[in-house]
This record gives sequence, C-alpha cells and structure tokens, in this order.
Amino acid sequence: MHTVVVGTTGVTASDVLAVARGGARVELSGEAVAALAAAREIVDALAAKPEPVYGVSTGFGALATRHISPELRAQLQRNIVRSHAAGMGPRVEREVVRALMFLRLKTVCSGRTGVRPSVAQTMADILNAGITPVVHEFGSLGCSGDLAPLSHCALTLMGEGEAEGPDGTVRPAGELLAEHGITPVELREKEGLALLNGTDGMLGMLVMALADLETLYKSADITAALSLEALLGTDRVLAPELHAIRPHPGQGASAANMLAVLKGSELTGHHQDDAPRVQDAYSVRCAPQVAGAGRDTMTHARLVADRELASAVDNPVVLPDGRVESNGNFHGAPVAYVLDFLAIAAADLGSIAERRTDRLLDKNRSHGLPPFLADDPGVDSGLMIAQYTQAALVSEMKRLAVPASADSIPSSAMQEDHVSMGWSAARKLRTAVDNLTRIVAIELYAATRAVELRAGLTPAPASQAAIAAVRAAGVAGPGPDRFLSPDLAAADAFVRGGHLVAAVEPVTGPLA
Repeated sequence: MHTVVVGTTGVTASDVLAVARGGARVELSGEAVAALAAAREIVDALAAKPEPVYGVSTGFGALATRHISPELRAQLQRNIVRSHAAGMGPRVEREVVRALMFLRLKTVCSGRTGVRPSVAQTMADILNAGITPVVHEFGSLGCSGDLAPLSHCALTLMGEGEAEGPDGTVRPAGELLAEHGITPVELREKEGLALLNGTDGMLGMLVMALADLETLYKSADITAALSLEALLGTDRVLAPELHAIRPHPGQGASAANMLAVLKGSELTGHHQDDAPRVQDAYSVRCAPQVAGAGRDTMTHARLVADRELASAVDNPVVLPDGRVESNGNFHGAPVAYVLDFLAIAAADLGSIAERRTDRLLDKNRSHGLPPFLADDPGVDSGLMIAQYTQAALVSEMKRLAVPASADSIPSSAMQEDHVSMGWSAARKLRTAVDNLTRIVAIELYAATRAVELRAGLTPAPASQAAIAAVRAAGVAGPGPDRFLSPDLAAADAFVRGGHLVAAVEPVTGPLA
C-alpha cells in the first residue's frame, strides 16, 4: 500500500488524494516528531508560568478573559472538543473526513501547534486503521477554522462519539479504537484547541474538486468537439493563431484539445452546404473561450490550494523563536473565494454544454438531424426529456453559483464577528461538480447519437474511439425509444470515471 510521509513543510495535493481517496498509509517523519517535541517543550514552559496565555491557560473565544488554573486545564481541553462537536444534518462523505483529518495532522506536524508527538501519532493510527469519525453537514462558519467538523474528529481521538469502522458500520468510537489497539488521547494544554482550529475541511474539498474538474474540463472539450461535428460546424475557429492573439492559457488549451479530437473528421466544414452559415452559434464557436476561462480559474485555485497546503493554520501558534502568538490565519477567505469562483465557472460550463445539446435536438437548428434525435419522430420522443433533465441540472448549478463567501454571520458573542462561510462554499461546490458531470454526460449521450446519425460522413478517429468506448460501456446508440435513465446513468459513470478521456487520448495524445 502507498505510504505518505508527513513532515514539517506541508503536503501536496497528490498526498491528500492518496489518503482521502486511495486509503494510503500515513507516517510521521523523524523531523516532524522532533519539531513536535520541541514545540511542546515551549508550551509546557508557558503553562508553568503564572501569566495567562491564550489557548494554554485561558478560556476560548469570547471567554478568553478567564485564567484557568492548572487542575482544570485538562478538563478545559476535553470540554472544548465536546462542546464544539455540535454538528447537525447528514453525514459528510468518508473521503472528505479523511482529508479533513489528514490536513489537520499536516498542520500539527509543522511544529507550530504545541501538540505532543503521541497525539499526532494517534491521529495517523486512526487514519491507518480506516476509522472515520462521523462528521455532519452543518456546523462550520469557516472561521476559527472548520470548528464543528474538526471537533467531531477530535472526539474520536478521545475515544468518544461515533465513527465508521473499516467495514462501513457506525459504532461508538471507543469500541473501534479498542479493537485496533489504539489508546484514546488524554488532551493537555492547548491540544484541544489545536485540533479544531484550521481550514482543513474546505481545503480538502477544494483539492478533490480540482482533481475532478481537471478531468471534467477535458471531458467537456471532447463533448464540445463531438457536438461541433454533429452540427457540421467548422473547426477553423480553433486554429492556434486565432487563440494566440488572445493569449489566455486555458482558452488555447481547450481549443487545442478540440482540434485534436476533430483531426481527420469528414463532418466538419460543411457549414456552407445546404443551409449556409457564416458562423456557428456561440455555444459551439465560443466553447474554448468559456472552458478556457474556467481552466484559468482552476489555475488560480490551485495556487491558493498549494499555498494553503504549505501553511500551518492554528491560533495561537508556536513561532521558531519560541514565542506563542495569537493570529487570524484560520480565517477561510482565501479558500472560500476560489471555491465560489470554481462554482461560477462550473455553472457556466454546464450552461454552454446544455445549449449545444438543445441545438442538437432542435430540427430548426441541427442542420438536418431528426427532431430530438428520435427514431420515428412523433411516435418516438427521442432525447427530449434528457434535455429537460440537463436543463434542471443547469438551473440548480446557477443557484449553487451564488457565492457563499459574500455572506457573514457573527458568532461567539461578536468576538468572531466576520466569518468566511468557506465550508458552505465547499459543500455546494461538491454538488456543483456532481451536477456538471451529469450535464457533460448528457451532452455526450446526445452528441454521440447525433454523430452516428450522420450517415455517409466519417467522424474523426478520436470521435470514433469515444463512441466505441461509450457503447461498450452499455450506453445505447440510435434507435426506438427506451428507458433512458439507465443509459444516462451509464454515461454519467463513464464520464465520472475518466473513461471518456482515457478512450480519446490514445488517438489524440495527452490532452491539456
């Protein structure tokens, strides 16, 4: 099994994906263990002093003015975890919780939190045992970090609350830890706070969304090319010299992808035939501009994610010179903004894909294709309602594109009077990515059928490879009406699994 070693300088997106989705084992580097021990010595020294230090010998948030006596500090750390584990609603997906736990461990291992090495090792042991704390949908405002979600994870560390075992059964966390020989942690000064105070949930969801969107944007370039073919459009608008004079990198990459898919097609360039067109419609002609803008948004989001992956987010933090200082680095604004940006870009990509699908089904705009791509129009309805489903998904995408990060709800008796709502931005982006996958799958379903209905003209070799692969995956081609939902589900699984890109790249070479 793949192993990810966590050091003091952060982790990579690939590390997050390996642990969250691939079940990779986690180990602490010797450097991390030494840094943990050194920082803990500083916290212990401060705890022994009579002067109050936030998070070490005081209460939290609006209650930070109270100095906590030594005999109550262990109880203080337990209490913050128990009281903050106040989430409600549906359970959050296993991969999100694993990313959340792993990223908190990443910050702990930086040596900036004052957590003991034994606590960090227990976090790794829980991940390696396949134990996943039960975390709920609602509870994070994305400031002071993802408090409630991280608290539910810390509760498992203490052997309390509920968690899901490797077999998928939810049970008391204490039982699961005992079965795997893991001793629950007894928290000491600052440790409860250090386990709760990070942007780890929103960051983990950002990393996973970027991985999914990378495949989806390539898939959307392929379906756009298939639609262009089916509509007998021109590929001349994809020429590199046209995109070089507006040098947005994403736009050039999308145009190059479409051009690679269309290479060798007999269907392109017929826009001057029986129903002459000076230009193709925007949804066809401007496909690289829209997809390209989304790609460039992803580039910016990756930059933010990489910076956050290299960060140590906690409050207070232990600095290299031995000071323990309060700060506001837990505020989720940098991550929240790009999560919202991505939801906007995804909604627009879904919108333009739906417009191409609608064009394929409309006999007045499809340049000779049968109405709704039906076998016997009137008797058969063809893909009429598949487009309805796609339109419903697009409408939902537009609602999900409304920024969460533009909102703020004061909390903690006005101590936390401006919050990021980054967790909410991340949750809606996950839904948006799911919906975009379905939208692209419906365009694929319609476009492959439409290309096959262009009898006498040979599609591009890459298009032929895509059609052959999607048919082999159980997605039916042209013919009389049939139960559509299974076909659409199969198309969705095909796109979601990256199989469309995998089918085309042996012909086109790696897509950008």
